[in-house]
Amino acid sequence: MLKFYYSLAPNPMKVALFLEESGLPYEAIPVDTRKGEQHGAAFTALNPNAKVPVIVDGETTVFDSNAILLFLAEKTGQFLPAPQDRGPMLSWLMFVASGIGPFTGQCVHFKHYAPEPNPYALNRYDFEAWRHWKIVDAHLADRTWMVGGQYTLLDMAVWGWARAVPFALGSEAWQQLPHVKRLLDAVNERPAARRAAALKDRHAFKAELDDEARRAMFPQNERLKG
Repeated sequence: MLKFYYSLAPNPMKVALFLEESGLPYEAIPVDTRKGEQHGAAFTALNPNAKVPVIVDGETTVFDSNAILLFLAEKTGQFLPAPQDRGPMLSWLMFVASGIGPFTGQCVHFKHYAPEPNPYALNRYDFEAWRHWKIVDAHLADRTWMVGGQYTLLDMAVWGWARAVPFALGSEAWQQLPHVKRLLDAVNERPAARRAAALKDRHAFKAELDDEARRAMFPQNERLKG
């Protein structure tokens, strides 16, 4: 059975959604990042970058959420667009991977988790997160799904991060991103999305952001200590 190493962060959740949509049997293995489990030797043997998600499918190990989505789509033949839409799908999927995810994640970091205020960094990442999300919103203005008029793995990738938009950009963000919100709501209504969201009930992940969690999640801060 396929093994799925996960937390409840945006990137693992989009893989969880694909697994639930496709009906692939899988074993969900929690990796508690606030306890530092992602840095253990057993896990870094799977992903040297020490990040979730990871899947192990027989003799094949795949890390990075977008690589996993592509791997699973090719494995199952599901949730890929028509051949003429593959190029646009790949372009937008890489846009999510190189833009939406990193800039939204850094916006969250400097807004909520930085050890001290950094106006320059927050301004940069807030600006870029907004810029990227507005590009997606404009793209969705005249279409239901991201490419090809059908629900694909790309919509799952957007959904994973769209769930974090209010935390990243503020509770009023949906007023400026109505089309992203429409896509989010449409995916949330799918039974598979409800099953994916229910992963939160399978394991009690550490909630406290204490010193142990900060060391595990932000090891770079140790370099600041004299």
